[in-house]
Amino acid sequence: MTKDGTYASPPCMAAEVCPSYFDPLGADPEQGRDVARWRRAERARLAGLREGLGQAGRAQGSDRIAGHLGRVLSDRGVGRGCVLSGYWPIKGEPDLRPALANLHHAGVTIALPVVETRAAPLVFRRWTPETKLVRGDWNIPAPPPEADELTPETALAPCLGWDKACFRLGWGGGYFDRTLAALVPRPLTIGIALFAARLPTIFPQPHDIPLDLILTEDGVAATSAEARTDR
Repeated sequence: MTKDGTYASPPCMAAEVCPSYFDPLGADPEQGRDVARWRRAERARLAGLREGLGQAGRAQGSDRIAGHLGRVLSDRGVGRGCVLSGYWPIKGEPDLRPALANLHHAGVTIALPVVETRAAPLVFRRWTPETKLVRGDWNIPAPPPEADELTPETALAPCLGWDKACFRLGWGGGYFDRTLAALVPRPLTIGIALFAARLPTIFPQPHDIPLDLILTEDGVAATSAEARTDR
C-alpha cells in the first residue's frame, strides 16, 4: 500500500498483465482485445462514479444494500448453519462488514475469499469479527492460513458494473469466474453493486459466468435466466 492509502498493484491490472485471459477458448483475438480495451475504460469510469459519491454517499448505499441483503438471504433460506462468503471492501466497494458481523452472530458461518495461488480459483477461509487478518494479494486483508477452509453455499461478489443478464464486471483478474467454474456444487451467487453501475451489456466472453442475482441499493435489480429456483 502506498503512503496515500492506494494499492501499488491494483487488481484491475491483472488482465493487462495477462491479456490472453480474454481469449481462453480460442475466440477472435481482435474482438478479445476490443473488449479488453472497452472494459478498462469502463472500469475507470465506474470507479470514478463510485468515488464521486463521497464517503457519506457510499456509506448510505452500503446501509441500504445491507438491509435488502438481509431480506434476500431470509427469502432464500440462508440462516444458521449456512456458509456464506463475503468480501473485504476495497476501492469504494459497498461495505457490508457490519452485515457480515450480524450474520455471524445470528449463526451463519462467514468466509472470506483468499488468493493463495495466482491465476487459480479462490480459497475461502473462515472469518469472525475477532479474526486477526493478514495482508493478502494486493494488500487486501484476509484470514490467516490456519483459518478453516470452507466451501460457501452462498457467495457475495462486489461488482464494478453489471448487466441485466447478471454478468459482472469486476477488476479484471478473473478469480471469481475461475472459482465458480471450479466449485461443485455451485453456490448461490449475489452480485453487490450500485444501480447506477448498470451497463447495457458487459460483452460477455467465453470465461464469463453470470451470477444468480444482482443486489443494489434499490433492491434486487436483476436475476439470471438460469437462476435456480430450488434455493
